[in-house]
Amino acid sequence: MPARSRQTPSATPARAKPAYSVRNSPIHGRGVFATRAIGKGEDIVEYRGRRISMEAADALPDSDPDNPYHTFLFELNDGRVIDAGVRGNAARWINHGCQPNCEPYEDEDGRVIIAAKRAIRAGEELAYDYKLNVPGRRSARLLAAYACRCGSPRCRGSMLDPAKGKAAKGRATKGGKAPAKDRKSR
Repeated sequence: MPARSRQTPSATPARAKPAYSVRNSPIHGRGVFATRAIGKGEDIVEYRGRRISMEAADALPDSDPDNPYHTFLFELNDGRVIDAGVRGNAARWINHGCQPNCEPYEDEDGRVIIAAKRAIRAGEELAYDYKLNVPGRRSARLLAAYACRCGSPRCRGSMLDPAKGKAAKGRATKGGKAPAKDRKSR
């Protein structure tokens, strides 16, 4: 699918109700919730942060020493990574879901946008499929470290990309490569 060109996500007229808020989540830690109805295909928020090489991302210390599997990295089509741990925004708190209501895409300017995959009700938690890419063999220990907590009826039990048995190298990144809306981590 070709990249879309739209207004800045969640750009709203003055005094308009924002599309989302961050609060505690029943899925995991913090989450992002719709504060109003969001229409199918609507751009919600840009995934922001500093852009670094995969090599630089691999050299970073764990974002949470108590949970080294938790990350705010999102891999881009050009091989770079968005590190939302630095200059990131609310998008970093969107949780994984096996039956997501959102999907990420990379636009023609290399921005990762989170868009509504279907109509979303006010109060509903936003989620997208992380399709995490991780290095090495998928052992029982690794699968347990990336266990899914989405609770959906068709939960696959893992945040890992089901299409990739092994990733070439590097740290866990969300989404592998975000398709230029022809296809976003944690």
